[in-house]
Amino acid sequence: MIPLHHSKGSIYAVFGLARSGLAAARALVRGGAEVRLWDDNAASRLAAEQAGFKPLPLNDATLSGCAALVLAPGVPLTHPAPHDCVAAAARVGVPVIGDIELLLREMQPAAKGLGVYGVTGTNGKSTTTALLAHVLNAAGREIAMGGNIGVPVLELPRLAAQGGAYLLEMSSFQLDLTPGWQARIAVLLNITPDHLDRHGDMARYAAIKARIFAGQGAGDTAIIGLDDEYCRAIHAALQAEASGRQIIAISAERVLAEGISAVAGKLYENGTEIADLARFPALPGKHNGQNIAAVYAAARAAGLDAAAILKAVETFPGLKHRLQQLGKVDGIACVNDSKATNAEAAEKALACYDGIYWIAGGKAKEGGIAPLKPLFPRIRHAFLIGAAAADFAATLGEAVPHTISGNLAQAVAQGLDLARRDHAAGTAGDAVLLLSPACASYDQFKSFEHRGEEFIRLIQQRQARGEAA
Repeated sequence: MIPLHHSKGSIYAVFGLARSGLAAARALVRGGAEVRLWDDNAASRLAAEQAGFKPLPLNDATLSGCAALVLAPGVPLTHPAPHDCVAAAARVGVPVIGDIELLLREMQPAAKGLGVYGVTGTNGKSTTTALLAHVLNAAGREIAMGGNIGVPVLELPRLAAQGGAYLLEMSSFQLDLTPGWQARIAVLLNITPDHLDRHGDMARYAAIKARIFAGQGAGDTAIIGLDDEYCRAIHAALQAEASGRQIIAISAERVLAEGISAVAGKLYENGTEIADLARFPALPGKHNGQNIAAVYAAARAAGLDAAAILKAVETFPGLKHRLQQLGKVDGIACVNDSKATNAEAAEKALACYDGIYWIAGGKAKEGGIAPLKPLFPRIRHAFLIGAAAADFAATLGEAVPHTISGNLAQAVAQGLDLARRDHAAGTAGDAVLLLSPACASYDQFKSFEHRGEEFIRLIQQRQARGEAA
């Protein structure tokens, strides 16, 4: 916990009392602030009461005089309409910020010789953040990782050592709530349509993602992918600025004469091959090539040498729920990619394998799985779950054999049964039971983590029965 001493004697409001909201409230109180807090969810208010707080509805009267409203990232700030508490804060002139803004105000990293490293992108930001932390820790750097990954930022340790850094995964919601954001090393991986219900349109969404580079100047580094039109436009804008920052381009589609590339199974620095990506089995696929390129560029910017970076990447175990290898059941490889909550993320998983027995479905996002049609030939059979099952079945049509399984347990049972029968018949070749839902989880699960944990449990249950290869 980082007590927020800069808040002493002030009044702050906190809306949204999940883990990060309660952490912010505790940090403010420990720093000497008065806190007024609320959540629309009764269970969350009860949890706050059990933690020693007295929830108070936030309106014009209770927000008046507050130094800031600390808003949870999941609460609408602008679209489809500002939440009532946000509108009230605007009426009484109270700024709206997030917990990461509080951390930066407290730590004043640049003044203390600390670094802030930030990673964002529609897809890949969690793996990139975790991999960069792994590489920096292997080099003996003092790193505290948080934000949209791991623990809330105000539960991170207070870094005091010169050369230490806060490594933060930044969602678009968090960037929107951090007006003082400035990162010594900032990474933007990619931008594809997502969260448009919360940002209005792609132009606004891309502009918010571009804030990862806000405030940078001489001595700072911007790392940006060139594989989508939005990032290419941001890259051009960065190059036109006279900021003095270093700009490093990355690509997983073409070998760059200047920049870091991961193309056709090879890693390149300024056009020269430096590694075979087969060295990194925990990071399969083109999308992970982009992640590796970004981490390599960031670690180089942080002062690490090439050999140390590549050696550390070799030992990265991967992340839970992101192409997580679970071993085999009767010769069938099982992969947990529950984090794939949209078609773009599922596309990355489907591109990694052939002979796929695909578990998909849940609460669909705009566009469904139509963008995945070029990958349908890789799928032997689809097992569909959740609210999207019927729509996904219509999209698959006659192109992919499919079964509406309804729930995850049934999908696992049916998928393994069919894959085993195909395997035993000698016609299947390699086979992978892949959970990569291309959907949010909230129709049947609390979160993508909950969905992934249930998949792990079901596979381990099968393995415990002696079905593991």
